[in-house]
Amino acid sequence: MTIAEFQEKLLQQAVDADFKEVEVYFERKTSFECKLYEGQIDSYETSEDGGLSLRGLYNGKMGYSYTEKLDDESIPFLIDSAKANADILDEDEGIDIFEGSSEYAGHQFYSEELANIEIADKVELLRAIEKNILTYDPRIVTLDYCILKEFSTERSLVNSKNLSLSQKENGLVIFISTVVKDGDELKTAGYLKMTRDFYALDVEEIAKEAAEEALANLGEKSIPSGKYPIILRYDATAALLATFMPVFSAENAQKDQSLLKGKVGQKVASDAFTLLNDPFHPNALTGSNFDGEGVATKQQAIILNGTLQTLLHNRKTAKIEGCATSGHAHKNSYKGTLTIAPQNLYVPPGQKTQADLIAAISEGLLITGLSGLHSGTNTISGDFSVAATGFHIKDGKIVSPVKQMTIAGNFFDLMKDIEETSSELYFLPQGYGSSSLLVKELSVTVE
Repeated sequence: MTIAEFQEKLLQQAVDADFKEVEVYFERKTSFECKLYEGQIDSYETSEDGGLSLRGLYNGKMGYSYTEKLDDESIPFLIDSAKANADILDEDEGIDIFEGSSEYAGHQFYSEELANIEIADKVELLRAIEKNILTYDPRIVTLDYCILKEFSTERSLVNSKNLSLSQKENGLVIFISTVVKDGDELKTAGYLKMTRDFYALDVEEIAKEAAEEALANLGEKSIPSGKYPIILRYDATAALLATFMPVFSAENAQKDQSLLKGKVGQKVASDAFTLLNDPFHPNALTGSNFDGEGVATKQQAIILNGTLQTLLHNRKTAKIEGCATSGHAHKNSYKGTLTIAPQNLYVPPGQKTQADLIAAISEGLLITGLSGLHSGTNTISGDFSVAATGFHIKDGKIVSPVKQMTIAGNFFDLMKDIEETSSELYFLPQGYGSSSLLVKELSVTVE
C-alpha cells in the first residue's frame, strides 16, 4: 500500500468513525553524515525517520494522534487515539480543517542531481577539502571536525475537504572547525557551506575560506571595555535573529510573551531595518509552498523600513486577532502539534559592502561569532549578554582580533539602532539569514 493509498483509507475510515473533518499528514526524513579525521572516516551515519499524524474534529474538539507504522492495524489505533485526545481537551480551539488556498506557488526545493551523487564522491570531496586546509598554512595544526551532511525531507498533507499537497526538499551542508597555532596562541574557528548544487562546490575556495577564518583570529589583543559602534557580521546576525524569532510570533504576543504585541503598523525599528519572510529564496535550503495547515506560503515583509507589518500567524492566532493567517503554521515533525515558525526569515542586503561599513568607522568592532545565545538571552524582555568573537576596527581598518569579550544590549533597542545593512547575504541551514548590520553602539566587556 502506497502512502497516498494509506492516507485516503485513513481519511475515509475516520469520517466513517464520526469525525466531522479530518487531516492526515505524512513526513519522512533521511540523512547521511560523514566525519573525517586526517583523511580517514571517523564516523559514518545514515538515518531515516518518518511517520504519519491524524488531526480531526470530533464532538466539536480537535483530536490528534500519530504513528510510525503505516499498516492496516494502525488505522483503528490512530482513530481511537485522536478521539481520546479530543475528549480530554478543556476547550474548543475554534479552528476547522483548512479547505485550501486558491493558488499555490510551484517552487522546487529538491535536486534530483544531488540525490543521485554517489556517497563515495561526497566522501572524496570532503577528503580533498580537509587535505587542502591542512596544507594551506603551517600554522594550521588540525581540524576539530570536518563533516558533510546531506538531508532530504518528503511530506504530504491531505484532508477530507479534498485538499492534497506534497513536497520534497534536500540539501547538503559542510561543517568545518579549523585549529591554528602560533607560538603559545591556539585558536579555532568554524565554517559552514551549504548548497543543492554539488558540482558548484569549489574545494580550493572552501579550504581557503575555512583556513582564513581561523588564521584571522591569531594575534588577539585587548581593548578597553565600553560602548562601541558595532558591525554584526551576517552570520552572527542570522544567529541572533534565530534566537529572537519568538518575539515575532503572534501566539507569543497573545500570551503576553512578546513586546511587539499591539504594535502592528507602528515603528519598531530604524528606517534602515527591513525583515522579510521568503519561503522561495534561492540562497536558503529550507522552503515550502504550503504551511503546516496547508495554507499557501508567500513572500512578505514582517518589518518594512522600520514599521511592523505583521506578526507571524497561523489560523488560530489569526482568528483571535481578527485577521488573515500569514501562512506560518508549523509542524516540527509528524509527532508535533501546530506551532508558529517563519520560512526563511532574513534581513535583506543593502547597497554598501561590509568593507564599506568598516571603512566608515573611526573606532568600533566587527563581531563575527556569538556563543551562549540560549542561556544569555531573554526573548521576552529582549535583553542579551553573550560571548562574542571579533575584531577591533580603528580608522576604518581592522587592526586585530579582540580577546574574549561579551556584548550586551537589548534586541528591541538594537533594531532601532541599526544604521546600515551590507550587500552580503548569508543563510543558516535552519532558514535564518542576514546581511551585516551597522549598529549605533553596544556594551562590550573585554576580559
